[in-house]
Amino acid sequence: MGRKLHVSFVAAVLLGAFGAGAGCNKLRARDQLNKGVQAYKNAQFDAAIEDFKNAQELDPTLTNAKLYLAAAYASQYIPGAPSPENLRNAQSAIAVYKEILQNDPNNLSAIDGIGSLLYNMGTTPFDESKLNDAKSYHEKHVQISPNDPEPYYWVGVIDWALSYRANRDMRDEYNRTANAKRQIKENDPLPDKLRSQFSDKYSQIVDEGIGDLEKSITLKPDYDDAMAYLNLMYRQKADMETSKEAREDDLKKADELVEQVKAIKQKKAGIQPS
Repeated sequence: MGRKLHVSFVAAVLLGAFGAGAGCNKLRARDQLNKGVQAYKNAQFDAAIEDFKNAQELDPTLTNAKLYLAAAYASQYIPGAPSPENLRNAQSAIAVYKEILQNDPNNLSAIDGIGSLLYNMGTTPFDESKLNDAKSYHEKHVQISPNDPEPYYWVGVIDWALSYRANRDMRDEYNRTANAKRQIKENDPLPDKLRSQFSDKYSQIVDEGIGDLEKSITLKPDYDDAMAYLNLMYRQKADMETSKEAREDDLKKADELVEQVKAIKQKKAGIQPS
């Protein structure tokens, strides 16, 4: 009986010590997180990364440490800079965000973080596959939070980037191979053959982008950035129209959106309309 009590006592002491140690680690993790946040705010990203890593090791359940760690890596990424170190920063951030999603698949901060990084990596230099990957993360955000205007906006922005690049490349190729007198300018209608090719491949993307941007504006009526991109999307749609009237209608909608954007920006700046 005495031996059993002794064993139970020892077990209780060990359990208490373990619990106390775990509690101390959590406190130390919080301290490292706070130090990292201060370093992050002061743009001392290398120091912040080490602090966030320490916090993560001390308390693997501390999601904020992982989010800040990913943000610190992402803050050092410069879109378009080709150095291996720069690319590693983006890849490291994405890896940490994905680690968060393994335990919390609906973490919107991680989802948006990956979407933003992939967008930046896909626009400079242009990489269609990365842009489509970025779009898939913003679409995941829509599924989780359908009343948030931001992911609809980003889907529209990406759809515009894809369609605009294709439109521009078609025009450049045509101008390189065509007679100098037949050059088409940026705002000229596409020749019928190019218009048909552009419409066949990108009409669905353009329609999707218009729909998502309109949805974001419905959810946020003064969303001037979404209106600006919706204007640009209607100009892409105009290049797909088979009739002059339809093209002019799209361009009219685009011009009206430009005026709406001006009015909203003036209102936000406290400027009275003239």
